[in-house]
Formats: sequence, structure tokens, C-alpha cells
Amino acid sequence: MPYVNKESRNKLMFVESALEDVGIDMNAGDLQYVIAVAIKHMAPYNYQTMNDIMGALAGAQMEFYRRTVAPYEDTKIKENGDV
Repeated sequence: MPYVNKESRNKLMFVESALEDVGIDMNAGDLQYVIAVAIKHMAPYNYQTMNDIMGALAGAQMEFYRRTVAPYEDTKIKENGDV
């Protein structure tokens, strides 16, 4: 997962602010829509751009698993025992 520098993060804070301002509880469909809209702005579509997008999506999935899913599973193992 790219831990972007402060300058880049400041440029992208509008995304987080907009989601907070709307005040919605996002579901999977909402998330997919937001991702699709962001991808739409990564033109021009050529092989390199499409490959970069697929890599970014895969990286985001792995980071979500590493930072969110795995710790949750570890907690549940402690609570309920291992398989």
C-alpha cells in the first residue's frame, strides 16, 4: 500500500472529506462505485495504465487483508479457538 507523502495526501484529502460530509454508511456497491469513478479518471487507457490499475487494486486488497482482516481473524481465534 502506498503510504503517500504529505503533499500528495493533502491533495487527496477531498475524497475522505467528501465521504464524511455526505454522512452515508457505505455498502459494497457504494465502494465499487467510488472505485470505478476514480479509475475512470486514469485515462488514457492503454496497456500500461490498465496494468497499473489492476496492480493498485490488488495492492489495496492485500493491504486491507493485512491491516483489517488478519487482525480480526486473530481476535476470533483467541475468542473461539483455532480450527
